[in-house]
Amino acid sequence: MEEYLGKIVKVVMDRPLGSRHPEHGFIYPVNYGYIPNTEAGDGEEIDAYILGEFEPLKEYEGRVIAVIKRHNDEEDKLVVSKYGYNYTRAQIRALTEFQERYFDVEIITCVEKKEK
Repeated sequence: MEEYLGKIVKVVMDRPLGSRHPEHGFIYPVNYGYIPNTEAGDGEEIDAYILGEFEPLKEYEGRVIAVIKRHNDEEDKLVVSKYGYNYTRAQIRALTEFQERYFDVEIITCVEKKEK
């Protein structure tokens, strides 16, 4: 998934900001969707959190600023934002905590990729 870092992607929202999770009932405080025509570890399309947008969206094009690697799950997540916007690992963790708190995660950002 790290190959997506820094790339521009199109995300289709299946859980826009303010929507309720169909099984677990929590509310999405950020837009959340998937990247069409991709495949994640679970066989479904790759999921992505959209940061920095404060209205429910249907589609979004932005830059992948981080990968959330789930060590105890087969599906990692991407974090997408406007080009030129960056968030720290602590900010990303706080903004995705509503769902990622149930997993053992590592957040890899574009800045860390450049340092390797």
